[in-house]
Formats: sequence, structure tokens, C-alpha cells
Amino acid sequence: MTRILIVDDEGNIRRLVASLLEAEGYTTAEAESGEEALNKMTAEEPDAVLLDLALPGASGLEVLGSIAEAWPEVPVVMMSGQATLGDAVQATRLGAFQFLEKPLTPEAVLITLKSALELRRQRDLNLALRRELEPGQELVGVSPAMEEVRALIRRIASTDSRVLITGDSGTGKELVAVAIHALSERSRGPFVRINCAAIPRDLIESEMFGHEKGSFTGATSQRRGKFELANGGTLFLDEVGDLSPEAQAKVLRSIEAGEIERVGGDTLIPVDLRIVAATNHDLEAEVKEGRFREDLFFRLHVMPIHIPPLRERKEDVPRLVAHFIERFRARHGLRPPNFTDSAINALVAYDWPGNVRELGNAVERLMILYPDRAVGASEIAVVLPRARLAGPEPVDEGGSLSELLESFERQLIQAALAAADGNIAEAARKLNTDRPNLYRRMKRLEIAREGAQSDRAEA
Repeated sequence: MTRILIVDDEGNIRRLVASLLEAEGYTTAEAESGEEALNKMTAEEPDAVLLDLALPGASGLEVLGSIAEAWPEVPVVMMSGQATLGDAVQATRLGAFQFLEKPLTPEAVLITLKSALELRRQRDLNLALRRELEPGQELVGVSPAMEEVRALIRRIASTDSRVLITGDSGTGKELVAVAIHALSERSRGPFVRINCAAIPRDLIESEMFGHEKGSFTGATSQRRGKFELANGGTLFLDEVGDLSPEAQAKVLRSIEAGEIERVGGDTLIPVDLRIVAATNHDLEAEVKEGRFREDLFFRLHVMPIHIPPLRERKEDVPRLVAHFIERFRARHGLRPPNFTDSAINALVAYDWPGNVRELGNAVERLMILYPDRAVGASEIAVVLPRARLAGPEPVDEGGSLSELLESFERQLIQAALAAADGNIAEAARKLNTDRPNLYRRMKRLEIAREGAQSDRAEA
């Protein structure tokens, strides 16, 4: 449950604000001095702070500075009945989210707090995305194509130019966007993501630009949109090719003017942000077909980056497998299997229509199914039924159905035997069958038993 720390030396104000917030479903903690507030920060771990400017002992500004240094992810809303312009400027410099003037109104407290918590959520997301970029985890791959992408990111990040990232689904477009943000001068600002394809058309403008209370049915309070939340940082427009024509026009206007207007509002709000967009569509073709605005395309297409599909950089597959093994071992405590050469060859031979995302899912399934066990081509076929196994090629296209089935069955058995180091009992277990059945199939398919352990040895 969301916890709010209320810091004020007047007990009646603390009680009134606490009652208001608890009626809205929040939990609260209270402090009457700056020193007590800092102690409560450690003990209560609040999600946001309402902080009075005038406190006994350490001033509100001093407490704000301490919170900003030790808990930078926690938004702080200042409260005062006698703040000067200089106080407001200094509080802003120290990182205050907003200033509320006393006497407080319930509506102002709730609206401001909701916006502050949304900022906290975005900061938490930003931190999670940065953790994805720990050394050795970002944009894994040794192929020339990935080296070129990394070089482009380094050059682009130092500028403030808009970027359009293209590539198939699952290639890692969001990781590229995060890398650009993390290496830029805006890295201390928020990284805000919006999936243009996942939001209903009638809500996309509200999500992007925010709305005023009462602007439409269900708008029970004011809300800041993604453009405002990304102020000072980077806005990532994922799947930008799925924007409706109406939303495209508003995004274009916001980019050109550097300001937005909330739905139902009449005030222009300046925003300072960098836009990074991504799509798996061919936007140039969409422009020719009249489905995407040409002027918006050229606004976004200042610096293009194309992420090649995994099938075009198969030399990255072994490195990606190792990367995912370490990720899932660290995150979930999964014990990795032992990937044999035949398994790696099968993974490299596969075309990966789902790209890196599909490979990550496959590795996770293998770690769940075969912990501490040898994984060969037959286990790969279990999690990737469409995989083309490494080894002998099937008969040519003129072969009959029975010939094709026999060829594939032969590959499965040979792969299972190789993964089991010739142990027929173990190979049978991998294929979910018994030894007599496996022997019969080997005899019918004329699979040699050289190197396979005998019945006596297996016993």
C-alpha cells in the first residue's frame, strides 16, 4: 500500500491531511520536526513526502536537501503559508516536486500527490531499465551489425537529436532507446515509455498529454500526461507507427511548438524533452500509402537506427544464450543446463521469427525443464518444435512425406544419442520412450550403434 510521510509541526494539520489521505486508501506516517522526518524516512520507507517549509530545528529546505541526497527517488511536495519566491526557487533547485500554499485544499493535495506518485513510478521504471544496462548485459552480440549499432548509439547519445529506431518485434529496440538515454546529458532526467499500440484510440491523447478534471466521462481528477512526465528527460514512443491520424497531428504539433495542452484544458505547457521513437513498420511505405504523416515522419527520422533481425546475425546466438543463462540464474535462481554442441548448433540453425525475445523465452524454458542436465538437439526440439536441427539435412524437396518424416526422426534420435554420449537408456529418456522402442527405431532407420553403450554396460 502507498505510504505518505507528512512533516509539519502543527498537529492539527498533520491529522487533517492524514485523515484525507487515509480516506483515499493511502497509509500515512507523521513527523513534527526535520530530525524526526529523517528518522521516519529510514523506518517507514515512504513513497512520497509532504514537507512543511517552516520547521523547528532543521528547516524544511535542509530536510529537502537531505532527502534529495539520500532518497532521490522519493518525490517531495513542499507546503507553506509564507513562502517567498526565493524559497520556491531554492526548493525547486533542491528537487522539490511542487509547492502547495496553505491553507491547503483537499483537491490540491490529492491532485499534486497523485502526480508526484506517478513521477515516482516513472523513476522506478527508469531505474529498472538502467539495471538492464549493467556492464555485460547491454546489447549483447559480437556481430559486425551489433558493433555498428553500438557505435551509432555512442555518436547519437551526445546530441539531442530525435531518433527513429526500426526493426522487427523482439530485436531490442527499447534497449537501444534506454542506452541512448543513459549515455546522454539527460540521463539524470526521467525515461518515460508509452506503447502507442497498446492504448485505446480514445485514450491515447489523455495518456500523452494529460487531461483536466471533468474533460470527459471518467476524468475525475487532473492528470499529467507522458509528455509532462518526461520533461527534462527522454520520451520513448514505442510502436509509433500505430498512432491514429489524429494523435499523429497532435504529436507533430507538440514537437514543433515544444509545448502541450491537456485534454479539456486551455493552457499551453512548455516541455523540454528528447523524443526517441521505434516501430516495426516500414514508415516510408506507410507514408506512401497515406497511413502515416510525411511531416511527422521527417520530424522523427532525424537519426535512424536499424536493428537487424537475429537470423541475420546468428553469430550472436551463443553469446546471447550465455547472457540469458546468467540473467535467469540471477533473477530466479534457476540452475542452468549443460548446452551441448548439438544444442548450440540447433539454436544457431533456427531462424528466430521472434528474434532475441523468442531466444530468451526458449532459454528460460530449457532452464526450467532441464536444470543441471545435458541439453542436446532433441531438447531444443521440445521447446522449439519448428527448429531445424543441426546434423544431416533432410531429403530434397522431391522426397515423399514418409521419407521426410524418417529423415527428421533419424535426426532426433542421432541428436539424442549425441547428447547422451551414446548411452541408449539416457537417449530413450530424453525422447520420452523406452529402450526396446528406441532399439527398434534405430534398427529400422539403420542408425549404427557404434559408440552406444550396450545393454550390459547400461545395466
